[in-house]
Amino acid sequence: MSRIGREPITIPAGVEVKLDGTIITVKGPKGTLTRDIGSDIKCDIQGNVIQFTRDSEQKEIRSKHGLYRALVNNMVKGVTEGFAKSLIINGVGYKCSTTGNKLTLNIGYSHPIEMEAPAGITFECPAATEIVVKGIDKELVGQTAANIKATREVEPYHGYGVRYKTDVVVLKEGKKAGK
Repeated sequence: MSRIGREPITIPAGVEVKLDGTIITVKGPKGTLTRDIGSDIKCDIQGNVIQFTRDSEQKEIRSKHGLYRALVNNMVKGVTEGFAKSLIINGVGYKCSTTGNKLTLNIGYSHPIEMEAPAGITFECPAATEIVVKGIDKELVGQTAANIKATREVEPYHGYGVRYKTDVVVLKEGKKAGK
């Protein structure tokens, strides 16, 4: 039995979970999320507890057991608390700004890079060199943050570029002066 898959999910107050065939819908104070969990994994909702079970011991089905439990747990957490990823911009003259749902990055190119927020995502710039990506879908928040990070990879000698706030940049040593 999957250690993650057999853990029950407790539904907090104010969250409504519906199962329609293989499609699970989670509705909460921050929004609504929907996902198809497939027919291999059985979902049982009793009171304020969601439990996942499987009928087969095939490797593929065993791996889906924990996966779908984790995905539904992230849906429940997303509609109650939401998710956020912070990015840092480091470089001479590098900065960011938001206007509406558009993020503008000045990160060393000859032109500013403009990125539009996907549906359900909001951008914040608490400082000129910090970006916060917020939303209720963990997968979409992570992918959007990764797309922003990919616009300028961190350069290993000075640390210039876009990185997650939690990333540690190990700088390489420059050339030594010869004799």
